[in-house]
Amino acid sequence: MERVKLVVRWVMTIGMVFIGVGHFIKPEPFVVIVPEVLPHKLLLVYISGVAEIAGGLGLILPQTRKLAAWGLILLYLAVFPANINMAINDLPLNGKHMSQLALWGRLPVQALFIALAYWQTRPDGGRVRAS
Repeated sequence: MERVKLVVRWVMTIGMVFIGVGHFIKPEPFVVIVPEVLPHKLLLVYISGVAEIAGGLGLILPQTRKLAAWGLILLYLAVFPANINMAINDLPLNGKHMSQLALWGRLPVQALFIALAYWQTRPDGGRVRAS
């Protein structure tokens, strides 16, 4: 199980850094999904990009892993309204419209990301237990 956890950790690291860098290279798709009620959309996109990069890189070292994982959990919760906004308003992802099933199906995936990040807060050998 530790090997799986290690693979998940590296997939999360690479994925978060890749997506975070994307916030700076091409911020427009992220700006589009920020709910209208929030000000300074581009700034929020940049802040979330920094958080994604920091969280992803923080998973690498045992000394920063737990804090980084908790930070990612908070990030996943913070961006959840953007995903809801995307589904409710049928907003495109990278300029491409998705089916309603895909738009709404993305929401439970956030719970999976939260669970995987939480797993990284547990000491090696620890398991995520359903309470």
